[in-house]
Amino acid sequence: MTTVHDTSTSGCSVKPQIAIKPRAVSVNGVAISREAIARETQNHPASKPIEAWQAAARALVVRELLLQEARRLAVTPQPLQDEEGRRETDEEAQIRGLLEQVVAAPLAEEAELRRFYENNRTSFTSPDLFAVSHILIGLRDALPESQALARQKAESLLVDLQANPGLFAGLAEAHSDCPSRTVGGQLGQIATGQTVPEFEAALPDLPVGAGHVTMIETRYGFHLVTVHQRISGTLLPFEHVRARIASFLEARARMMAERHYIQHLAGKARIEGVAFETSATPLVQ
Repeated sequence: MTTVHDTSTSGCSVKPQIAIKPRAVSVNGVAISREAIARETQNHPASKPIEAWQAAARALVVRELLLQEARRLAVTPQPLQDEEGRRETDEEAQIRGLLEQVVAAPLAEEAELRRFYENNRTSFTSPDLFAVSHILIGLRDALPESQALARQKAESLLVDLQANPGLFAGLAEAHSDCPSRTVGGQLGQIATGQTVPEFEAALPDLPVGAGHVTMIETRYGFHLVTVHQRISGTLLPFEHVRARIASFLEARARMMAERHYIQHLAGKARIEGVAFETSATPLVQ
């Protein structure tokens, strides 16, 4: 259901400074119990317990700030329910209602949308496609001897293929540990995310053409690879991604506005146990 985002984690807003030994935390005299913070830590994994405690305390302080303001403004909770039947609590609904009421983020203008598109063209380019065949000499187990034998066999086959690339389909059928051996080792067209990272990362640098065979090592073993064709990705038209860009920029602007609002509330509040950076800029309500 609706979650109050702890917008202080971006590094430029609400930042806690809690002593190594957790101190009592309160907002305008309302205590946040250590038990509540301890329960909240499960939502804030960290490498050190004190870091998880800090993140949990920060989140609960932000929640209490917003709840107190929502009650002051008499925001009536109107809980929503999702498609799976999960319903907001009254407090969640009250916080959401408050933010909807007091935080206004400007809509992205056309010039801003186009500027973002031009500055992030790679994000809107379809991935390259590679037509690839391979022969996999798989690892039987994790023992060093098995790895050495697999490498030796792959290197021997590589010598044969570099001398006579026309042997590829036959050697794939005879030696590959991949089901693609039944079709001469052909994997078809491969796009980003369809293979293991180490295989995928090597493809852009491989030469194209049936006469070129290269060995790639992955977690599965040793691959003798030939790239038949590389099809470069194409830039999607602005009109096709305009709505996506607008949604992203407006969500980002709203998050920044919420962060500013929380800073403003913190500046007016009496917070103990956590020190916040606060905003001196008044908000028009």
